[in-house]
Amino acid sequence: MKQNLRYVLISILLISGSYLSQGQIDTTFNRTPITYAQFLVLVGKNNLSYAAEKFNMHKADANVELAKIFPDPELSVGWFDNGMRRMGMGYGFNSRLGRTIELGGKRQSRIDLAKSESDLTRFLLQDYFRNLRADATLNYLNSLQSKNLLNVKINSYNAMNRLAISDSIRFKLGSIKDVDARQSKVEAGAMLNQVFQNLATWKMSLLNLGLLVSNQNSDSLYFPFGDFSRFDREFSLSSLITEAQNNRADLLAAIQNKKTSQKMVQLARANRVMDINIGAGVNYASYDYNIVAPTPSFSQVSAGITIPLKFSNKYAGELKMAHYTGVQAELLYRQVEIQVQVEITQAFFNYYTLRKQVFQFNNGLLLEAKKVRDGKIYSYQRGATSLLEVLNAQRTYNDVQQSYYEALYNYAAALVELERSAGIWDIDF
Repeated sequence: MKQNLRYVLISILLISGSYLSQGQIDTTFNRTPITYAQFLVLVGKNNLSYAAEKFNMHKADANVELAKIFPDPELSVGWFDNGMRRMGMGYGFNSRLGRTIELGGKRQSRIDLAKSESDLTRFLLQDYFRNLRADATLNYLNSLQSKNLLNVKINSYNAMNRLAISDSIRFKLGSIKDVDARQSKVEAGAMLNQVFQNLATWKMSLLNLGLLVSNQNSDSLYFPFGDFSRFDREFSLSSLITEAQNNRADLLAAIQNKKTSQKMVQLARANRVMDINIGAGVNYASYDYNIVAPTPSFSQVSAGITIPLKFSNKYAGELKMAHYTGVQAELLYRQVEIQVQVEITQAFFNYYTLRKQVFQFNNGLLLEAKKVRDGKIYSYQRGATSLLEVLNAQRTYNDVQQSYYEALYNYAAALVELERSAGIWDIDF
């Protein structure tokens, strides 16, 4: 009889253990499998914010074309009538063609400034993608971590649910008290609620992946693949700082910003040089029939030059503004340079600290917690220990598993932040 009851109990436990993994996970949404490499390609192609940033390059190129424009020539045409037809005073017309000649290299200075601003825009776009790539990677890792934490809750619930079913049968056989059977059932229900909460968190992380690639198909969510086993690196702090100084886009942008400010000073100086206006004209007057002083018709050709009087050069506001912009750019560059070194140093130490934590878990801590939990359940089912000790062991095992997956995520995220701060990238998993 006891042997048959044991077989029945095992069958019930197997059915209940597979119930959550098959029936409780929400499968009402379509899943599109995607690897990390495919995900990054989609981010680069489809992210709308990045696409909008790319238009800054088109605008900068258009600004270079705009800077090449010469001043337009001016054509003026006029007609006059002396208005005294009774006295035969006649009529005529005049025309003039002129243009402004820019001196002091204004046009070339405008072109140089526009090209420098275009280079600055290119570095800023690279820096935008540097941060977008890192943020997208962190979101991808977060979705993997959310799935791992969900699996922890599912496994914990399955274990507690099996124990609750076992306690219900043992209570009917008179082996344990009613309060113990109820307590294990309550604990299983509480764990099921945690499963639902983690399930929602996991699905939210999948939605964030769709947001990064501007997925407009709300019926399908991207389903990432990968693990946390390929984030072990060896770095030299001094080499990382050198790499950042040579490759980090925001530092290159700060250097380019200094060059741009110098071009602004050159343009401001060129604008203080006076321009001249040259022109030529033709005037025609008709025959005057005036009996007092008749005049034959005639044409008149004229040419001239106009020189402005640059009294405005007394005020050097534009030049001062360009100068102070250059001083400001220099200070900002020095600040970015210091900030880069601090960021790399912090990320470097953080990475190696988290590496030690992961090593601690891999060195047997997780396995020991599982053995303690399994041992407590085994002893409890034979009446050698209390339900409270089982629950404490289960909670400890849950905490250790959760801490382990959080440590794996933090370790991987630390590598992402370290390579982001150094301006390098070799992450693939």
